[in-house]
Amino acid sequence: MKIDRMEIRHVRLPLRKPWRTAYGEDADIESVLIKAYSGEVAAWVETTPLAEPTYCNEWAGGVAHTIEHVLAPRIVGREWDTPEQLNETLDLFRGNSFAKAGCDNAWWALQAKIQGVPLHALLGGERDEIQFGHDFGVEDTIDILLAEIDQAVRDGYPRIKLKIRRGWDLDVMRTVRSHWPDFTFHVDCNSGYTLDDLEMFKQLDKLGLAMFEQPLGNEDLADHAELQRQVGTPVCLDESLRNLWSARQAIKLGSCRMINIKPGRVGGLTTAKAIHDLAAENDIPCWVGGMLESAIGVSMLVELATLGNFTYPNDVIPSERLYRQDLTDPEVTACRLGFIAASKGPYTDHAPNEARIAERTIRTAVVGA
Repeated sequence: MKIDRMEIRHVRLPLRKPWRTAYGEDADIESVLIKAYSGEVAAWVETTPLAEPTYCNEWAGGVAHTIEHVLAPRIVGREWDTPEQLNETLDLFRGNSFAKAGCDNAWWALQAKIQGVPLHALLGGERDEIQFGHDFGVEDTIDILLAEIDQAVRDGYPRIKLKIRRGWDLDVMRTVRSHWPDFTFHVDCNSGYTLDDLEMFKQLDKLGLAMFEQPLGNEDLADHAELQRQVGTPVCLDESLRNLWSARQAIKLGSCRMINIKPGRVGGLTTAKAIHDLAAENDIPCWVGGMLESAIGVSMLVELATLGNFTYPNDVIPSERLYRQDLTDPEVTACRLGFIAASKGPYTDHAPNEARIAERTIRTAVVGA
């Protein structure tokens, strides 16, 4: 397959409500969309590192620039029989996982459209639908959070993820657990703590949580291994796993007992699938994580989540929970509560609305004729 052209768009999407985590607050999501062409076939993909380098050292404006000036010129106009070939070329450049993910995902999207199959079929997915849970960020008051959780529990969601940070952690979780003693909760720490907080994690360990997601430093593996030795609750790594190598090291060190896989964070679908397979070989369950993508990115995450070792309810969020008007027709919606259907047509069933994309575009660049 030859990639003839890449149109790169830096976009800004206003959220329904600000999203608060240990590293700050986002009122808008900045993302990078790519429309890739191969002959008469075109496909849209998305990579979403956020507006500022808070989740990791990449940010949307920088990712768009890197794709335009560094990566796309190496890709456009060349034949790529496999995504591994494309990734070997991009391995020349250090880091820049979200930028690389945009290019890798473009290969998969185009190949699915050329073959006329859903993306999950190309990836080797095993399900017709995927399960997802509910998430809540840091709220203004505990009463607001309790009311939101109450609604989600009554709605029937299978699990709830709660963001915590200093000042909004142990007491909050004790209160939550006192209201719902048997429900499945886990906490996402977004690298907000250190081993100096070991005693707090030992107290959280008594609450029967499904996991501690990324409790310590965003590049750390060794301290996570020590924490995992000290607590019974599974440690789940997110930010610390940047590539297949770091996943291998984490497993070798015993740094985690669960893995969150985000294609953007690890460089695209090719590496995401490889980490999924590695985890399965080592009996480590996985789940697909999201970066508050538009429906263009979320529809791709749904396809990935059909792989067999994604056994914990995923962080794949339907459009109406994030945006008043998403970027595809149809938007991503649940086929039944807590489940989203995989696509039936080529690539995904969610066609980008190009007029809406144009309204949200900050900057456009084109590489190729």
